[in-house]
Amino acid sequence: MGKKAHSKAMKWAAVGSVLAAATVITTVAVAQEVLPRPEPPFRGKIGRTTKDSKPDFPKEVRASQGAPNILLIMTDDVGFSAASTFGGPIPTPTLDRLAAHGLRFTQFNTCALCSPTRAALLTGRNHHTCATGLVMETGTGYPGYNTLMPKSCGSLGEVLRQNGYNTSWFGKNHNVPDWQGSQAGPFDLWPAGLGFEYFYGFIGGDTDQWHPALVENTRPVLSPPYYKDHTYILDRDLADRAIAWMREQHALAPDKPFFAYYVPGSTHAPIHAPKEWIAKFKGQFGQGWDKLREATIERQKKLGLIPTDTKLTPRPESIPAWDTLDADHKRLYARMMEVYAAALAHCDYQIGRVIDAVEQMGELDNTIIIYIQGDNGASSEGTLQGLLNEMTFWNGIPEDFNEVLRRMDDLGGPLTYNHYPVGWAHALDTPFQWVKQIASHFGGTRNGMVISWPERIKDKGGIRSQFHHVIDIVPTLMEATGLKFPTRLNGVKQKPLEGVSMMYTFDHSGAPSRHRTQYFEIIGNRGIYHDGWMASTTPLALNWVPGPEPNPDDFKWELYHVTKDFSQADNLAARYPAKLKELKALFDREAWKYNVYPIQTSMLERFDTAIRPSLTRGRSEFTYSPGMVRIPEGAAPDIKNKSFRLTAEVEIPEGGAQGMLVTQGGRFSGYGLYLLDDRPVFHYNLAGVARYQVAGSDKLLAGKHTIVLHFKYDGGGIGKGGLATLTVDGQQAAAGRIERTLPFRISLDETLDIGEDTGTPVCEDYAEKMPFKFTGSLKQVVIDIGQEKLSSEDMRAVEEARNLYETARQ
Repeated sequence: MGKKAHSKAMKWAAVGSVLAAATVITTVAVAQEVLPRPEPPFRGKIGRTTKDSKPDFPKEVRASQGAPNILLIMTDDVGFSAASTFGGPIPTPTLDRLAAHGLRFTQFNTCALCSPTRAALLTGRNHHTCATGLVMETGTGYPGYNTLMPKSCGSLGEVLRQNGYNTSWFGKNHNVPDWQGSQAGPFDLWPAGLGFEYFYGFIGGDTDQWHPALVENTRPVLSPPYYKDHTYILDRDLADRAIAWMREQHALAPDKPFFAYYVPGSTHAPIHAPKEWIAKFKGQFGQGWDKLREATIERQKKLGLIPTDTKLTPRPESIPAWDTLDADHKRLYARMMEVYAAALAHCDYQIGRVIDAVEQMGELDNTIIIYIQGDNGASSEGTLQGLLNEMTFWNGIPEDFNEVLRRMDDLGGPLTYNHYPVGWAHALDTPFQWVKQIASHFGGTRNGMVISWPERIKDKGGIRSQFHHVIDIVPTLMEATGLKFPTRLNGVKQKPLEGVSMMYTFDHSGAPSRHRTQYFEIIGNRGIYHDGWMASTTPLALNWVPGPEPNPDDFKWELYHVTKDFSQADNLAARYPAKLKELKALFDREAWKYNVYPIQTSMLERFDTAIRPSLTRGRSEFTYSPGMVRIPEGAAPDIKNKSFRLTAEVEIPEGGAQGMLVTQGGRFSGYGLYLLDDRPVFHYNLAGVARYQVAGSDKLLAGKHTIVLHFKYDGGGIGKGGLATLTVDGQQAAAGRIERTLPFRISLDETLDIGEDTGTPVCEDYAEKMPFKFTGSLKQVVIDIGQEKLSSEDMRAVEEARNLYETARQ
């Protein structure tokens, strides 16, 4: 080659090198901005045979060397002042231990309700941006409220998974739209569709901790451990599962970081705890809720958690003073609080086991542990009296106080579905006003949080008072892992993260808060924080006080300078009207920006099922085969307030048969059609307050039979009775009155099952035979429902009850 040609070739080679470098740089940039990453080019050589070829195996995505593990923990319905870590009366040594080696955040806020907080936590966006303005059962046709979290709000799990993390989710998931919770799917908003490679827990707002409706990945667990282990409780199971998953992941891929999202539901009603844990708190709450608040605020001041001049806000007039109660009420209510304390302490203990496992693997120093104590303020849905069985409340059936008192020792055990009175909820939000659902005030939104990361946090035991919000968790973890949230995820352009990272606080305790503005809204209760000031609407509807639904424009606004008034005790609205006007205008701008409008305080409109997709609308006949189980109420035929017919086609073998044919609900309310001692039985459980049974006297002979239960509804309103007639092969076997029926809800967590009973027994007669699978041959079960029309007044009562049910079960 001549000099000129050689010089020209060298120039082109240089240009080629520059272009190649530019290509590499562009690829890296794309890889940071777009997930999944583009397929890498083949850099080997391909000949006719392998002898004249050079392989180049595609490299898997790997997390950066030394990338931290992440353990994200959030409990359910725990107020700011419940845990000892934040001055509360309930010992939480695991949270205490993390705080001693990490940081406590005293001005961390949630969304005041379950589903909204959880959507914001997993995406780093405000709950209305995530279409989760309320809860999954209340979707309306507006962008901020349809419950269909948009693909433009990608999840933390998906981003970490595509950056080389193993991902898992244990516990509660209440972010699946109501009509998508059955085995019909779709599953893109279940954990598997949000980037979580493994899920073990339950779908919905609550579950029986002794007999949970378990799901693994997308399938119901059909042989739950509690059938064999009568000491089973969900918190222990979740810890066992999380520990096993982490250990296996670490053993198989020790260099691969993990992300575990651990969200137990045990401190949400029903409040269950082992008997020996309840005994630990005997006699500790006899002083009552008023004295507890006084003692708590003093502990908070001594611990340096709140300013020494913080005022204790007054108890609402609608909550009785403890000293006005008689001895029996005090004794019962103290017991209810003992049960709650045991549930939280036991939950914290099981979380401690999970953290111990991380330490035993040698991963504690390089694991970011974020432990959020509660997804909202303490729950007030236990009413003024507390509850033995929540199903009575949701069906408008009053509980007799003397009966609750008589069964006081059963509280917290497998025979109750219990909750505590609102007085304790208010006390567990000390020093603030109000409770869960009241998003306008810190009693609904303020939750204690601890972050531990021994390798990075040096101010061990430090307290941080910067204002922050649950949408700040994702940005914090992005900065901590050195990752950037993609602008495009799985082909969808992403909305920007709306929170800010909290990592600046790790080394600078006195740094001004970088989260300067935050709106709040749940069911018309509104608030706006900006640079140390807070404007809050005055609540007009309380779930423990019956009353009409307010108009959005009827709310008055309060004003607080929370930099100087930690507890929102001094309303400055009259003194600074211009400031209040400024903040109200800011709320308006934020509301338009984040899909908060239209404000809707009417739950009747939200609970109109006609406005949402449905699997049952327009159908009056439903045919099921044996083995079709765990069908949630939202996907099952609605037999309430109408006539219905259950038809089972069976074949009885020689020697007889027994077992469940069809059931919905269980121990706390529901119905079942089954064979016991070869005789057909229909049992109707009116929330444990009354039970009705229609049973045949003759045993069924071997051969094929058609068993029919026909219920003829009396009509004339909701929850009325009717005549139940049981026939076998067209001949009447028995008949009897069912004087009252469940008007609003059959179960909070149990399901429709065919050919067996997957939850608790609807009748204790077969409790020892669970799951009570039918031992004959069951061809099919057909459910026919009547078309009775309710009056407008009855429909309003139904919708109001749905309002209470759905908002309270979060």
